[in-house]
Amino acid sequence: MGELNLKRRDFCVASLAFGLVSARSATAHPAAAFELPPEFAPTLIDVGPEFPAGEIHVFPNLFNLLWTIGDGLAVRYTVGVGRPGLYHDGRFTVGDKREWPKWRPTNAMIARDPDAYAKYTDGMPGGIDNPLGARALYLFDEAGHDTYLRIHGTNDPRTIGTAVSNGCARLTNDHIVDLYDQVPTGTSVNLYRQNGV
Repeated sequence: MGELNLKRRDFCVASLAFGLVSARSATAHPAAAFELPPEFAPTLIDVGPEFPAGEIHVFPNLFNLLWTIGDGLAVRYTVGVGRPGLYHDGRFTVGDKREWPKWRPTNAMIARDPDAYAKYTDGMPGGIDNPLGARALYLFDEAGHDTYLRIHGTNDPRTIGTAVSNGCARLTNDHIVDLYDQVPTGTSVNLYRQNGV
């Protein structure tokens, strides 16, 4: 399936009216104070009947994550994605969900940049300074194994709309809290191909 044409009926959603952004704000780290551009706000869009309800679709070239809600509609979130060479496309399942998750860099991350990651070999407890942010959806493969790919929050909202991560998709902490509350374990996740990879 190719990139989704998002130019159909496309309108902003008033977050309070539709409840798309959780009232339980996941406050950003003070050092990361940043005002997200208005066009990055969750938006209700028409995707057509070919997208069943209750699925996640990540379009890395558009920096869009879609949560399909039925009747041909989806909520579009703007995300940050993996940089070229680290992003992984494919079909996955949400195998686990965690609030304020613990983080440990993968062995590949440690090997790539030991100066940055070796000190976290034993992991980092969840919290506002944790790179996974307020919530994480853990992506599993068809055999039910953890892929170490995550859809997660971030304490650095400046990275939203960019390809800078080690392979995961990231949302602002407020947006991942909202998505997390809607997405059950077992949800299908489609990560589409990134240009140039």
